[in-house]
Amino acid sequence: MMKQVEISKPGGPEVLVSKEAAIPEPKPFEVLIKVVAAGVNRPDVVQRQGNYKPPKGASEIPGLEVSGFIERVGRDVKGYYEGDKVCALVTGGGYAEYCCAPSAQILPIPDGVSLADASCIPETFFTVWSNLFMNANLIAGERCLIHGGTSGIGTTAIQLANLFRAEVIATAGSEDKLSACYQLGAKFAINYKTQDFVNEISHFTRKKGVNVILDIVGAEYLNKNISCLSEGGRLVQIAFQKGMNAEVNLARLIFKKLTITGSALRLASIEYKSEIAQQLLKHVWPLFSQGKIKIPIYRRFSLSQSVKAHQCLEKGEHIGKIILDVISDAK
Repeated sequence: MMKQVEISKPGGPEVLVSKEAAIPEPKPFEVLIKVVAAGVNRPDVVQRQGNYKPPKGASEIPGLEVSGFIERVGRDVKGYYEGDKVCALVTGGGYAEYCCAPSAQILPIPDGVSLADASCIPETFFTVWSNLFMNANLIAGERCLIHGGTSGIGTTAIQLANLFRAEVIATAGSEDKLSACYQLGAKFAINYKTQDFVNEISHFTRKKGVNVILDIVGAEYLNKNISCLSEGGRLVQIAFQKGMNAEVNLARLIFKKLTITGSALRLASIEYKSEIAQQLLKHVWPLFSQGKIKIPIYRRFSLSQSVKAHQCLEKGEHIGKIILDVISDAK
């Protein structure tokens, strides 16, 4: 038996409850991971509220990323063995002492990163790499705007875009958060609470705009984002925290030759996630060993403190990631 955190009913953080459950059995293409730590992410909150059902066949337990030791290897798995230290992207089940993951979505722990801290790499790095570099085709010399610069996604996006020589503009909601954006590599940071980011970007870019926008806000920002894009610009929508529906003047899209796209990584195929994993291993993992990437950790909680972890995330004061430590003394 193992401990896991379940969503007793849709609602606030208090609906998260600890339960005893059977240890899951890995499918032929999966491994069973003894979880050391799990990342806490916004999609976990949306699922807890009843607005983000897991894909068919996925675990109902929240948690989309884990790190730990491989406990058991499925029949068709190659290249991984019991005892290996790994981090993994999963479609659910992370808030537990054991979690199954497709071997195609597993990566070794990067050099210079602790086993527990690696738990908060997969969700953000898979998301940012696939959206900024695979979908939006961000290249060196382009400008990109990252909304929510101090979220887990934001801190990852700023670093990767900067390391691959794009010029980064970020939005955040306090002076401390703006400072963090600059420290992570942003060339310009805007306080969205006190400044009009459309005007600020127009001034900073001398009315040239940005080539790529990574947005988590949604409807409230759609037309503002379109105003910020240069000709041929690309808007990548990965969440809609401030609404799903908005009216848009299609003529602006046509005459500026814009592309608006989006993705939901949790619903993507294992094959697609495998491709992301291989690209990360090739292009990003060496940057960890070179000490070029930071993993900002805001707070750590035990698995039994999942309610407090969600309360912390929902306050929106965090800079970086929130972690659930399942094995507190693991190295």
